[in-house]
Amino acid sequence: MKTKITSGFWRDRLDVNAHRAIFHQWDQLEASGCIENFRIAAGDVDGFREGWFFADSDAYKWLDAASRILASQPDPSTGSGQRPELATRIDAFISLLARAQGPDGYLFTYNQIHFPGTRWTNLQIEHELYCHGHLIEAGISHYQATGRTDLLTIARRAADRIVEDFRGRGPSYTPGHEEIEIALLRLYQVTDEKSYLEMARQFIEQRGRDPFFALSLLKQNASVEARKKVVQQQKQDYLAAHPDFKPFQLPPGNAAKKSWNATLRWNLSALSGKYFQQHAPVRKQTVPVGHSVRFAYLETAIAMLARETGDRTLLPALERAWEHMVTRRMYVTGGIGSLPAIEGFGNDYELDPEYAYAETCAALGSMFWNWEMAQLTGDAKYSDLFEWQLYNAAAVGMGMDGDTYLYNNPLTCHGGVTRKPWYAVPCCPSNLSRTWADIGKYLFSSRQNELWIHQYISSQHETEFAKLELHSDFPWNENVQIKIKSSAEFALHLRLPSWCPNPTVKVNGEEVGIAPLPPEYGVNRSASSFDPRWGRIVTISRTWKPNDQVSMLLPMPIIVRPAFFNIRGAAGPIAISRGPLVYCLESTDNPNVDIFNIKIDATSLHPTFDASLLGGVMKIEGKSQDGHPLTFIPYHLWGNRGDSTMTVWVGT
Repeated sequence: MKTKITSGFWRDRLDVNAHRAIFHQWDQLEASGCIENFRIAAGDVDGFREGWFFADSDAYKWLDAASRILASQPDPSTGSGQRPELATRIDAFISLLARAQGPDGYLFTYNQIHFPGTRWTNLQIEHELYCHGHLIEAGISHYQATGRTDLLTIARRAADRIVEDFRGRGPSYTPGHEEIEIALLRLYQVTDEKSYLEMARQFIEQRGRDPFFALSLLKQNASVEARKKVVQQQKQDYLAAHPDFKPFQLPPGNAAKKSWNATLRWNLSALSGKYFQQHAPVRKQTVPVGHSVRFAYLETAIAMLARETGDRTLLPALERAWEHMVTRRMYVTGGIGSLPAIEGFGNDYELDPEYAYAETCAALGSMFWNWEMAQLTGDAKYSDLFEWQLYNAAAVGMGMDGDTYLYNNPLTCHGGVTRKPWYAVPCCPSNLSRTWADIGKYLFSSRQNELWIHQYISSQHETEFAKLELHSDFPWNENVQIKIKSSAEFALHLRLPSWCPNPTVKVNGEEVGIAPLPPEYGVNRSASSFDPRWGRIVTISRTWKPNDQVSMLLPMPIIVRPAFFNIRGAAGPIAISRGPLVYCLESTDNPNVDIFNIKIDATSLHPTFDASLLGGVMKIEGKSQDGHPLTFIPYHLWGNRGDSTMTVWVGT
């Protein structure tokens, strides 16, 4: 199955990703000492390791992203490789990893440099398995992009080490940050090596079964702190012996407003196991809790396991957790995670827009989960939420030029949250880049003589029985054209978005019948004021011929979305959306207006395309009730013009 993004909104963003973002990220990884850590571990240079104990993962995600760019943006002259500059960096880094990896496959610079001979220590906190997971994913992506096995061999050696050391171990030998499960399942899909499948299954099935988890966590935390002191002493000794060495200063963490009891709530979540999703076996985890990225990665892995093994007993908990998240613990942007200290879920309906953490990586993790659920169930609601999070909660994470980012994504900002070139924990930039580079993966799926179109992004697609071209004006306009390029008999399944109540679908000019939505459509049943459960599918089964044309008109009315309940901290009771985009008021566009207390005249709202604004956007203009002109921009574009204030929720 081959997909190529051809033009429009996402083509532009993929170009920024491939030509700007990926090189900016490498420069930051070099400047922060992350890449140098591997040179120290390999014995290539003398120095002192910099960064968090999990810093290796940021380099692996860069390598994963760069490899996917090689596959998605081939060199026009050769058909392979993005550009020599990128390919050269990739090859040099792979060679470095080969030198840094231990003879038995272990690769974790924190232990190799500071605590030689020590491994698999403090699994809930220090992220060894998380780092190995991202190494494995990078190896898979590079192999799929190039057909080469040099990085895949490194990845398999690491995976074999994990299988050897963890096979048959109990629940205390599960990771604190899920990721290795996804990596092992992907590696199984590529290699058909069943030990990887069984290792992933064990990590998933053993989760939440340790009756002494709190005691174990306290011991691990004490060990982590003791090890930090050892590292600090090592650093002092090194600096004393190398007075000319200038240690790197990590950039400040992202600004996030925290409640007075944030630390207490973190402690309770951690000790109960909920922060780590270690509070119950996975079939009993029906409520989204704890760190939102970890939660999303775990749900993704469980859905993958259910698909690979056919174990349908895993599905009910997945469906109930998704339903709970969408209806009670998700923001109108699709962002998840309302508590900054926990970086995760609060209580039901605890969705203060200013406290919102809504980490970019959490939105990406939820997208990964929704993709797997769409494949597992065939239900349109999962692709519907994928689209909403793609254009809002995820797209907001990368600036227009590709070299500034948002880590947390509040829905109300009185100041202090700005896009930055890098962070103390830079997990989001390369996670965005690897997802953008592979966005074509999420547009289509097929089996036998059935083809699903999940996302309407201009592209060319070829599968074993069909070839087509898709042109989309998304997200600004409502037209989608699909041209069939081959002769075949198959069923074409088209997703009709939940935000579009009156779609029109035609085949060669002849309208296709679509069942009307029930009368209760539009009744707000979700805390987020967005309900993907109204997403649906229309199926067209026929013998297709070359140049058959499917035309879709998916009207994008401006939708005023009233809050489901009284949202504490909101500037008003409504949010504005059009098509797949949530809009916001940013102070930059609304000088001399108090955006937090303004009352809008909802009847005055109208869309206008502005080619000069933020590279060309469909803005929404209107007036306040006292006559002030107002300009709303897509939420994902806020913060691209310097310091500002912003709100999604507005008054009426």
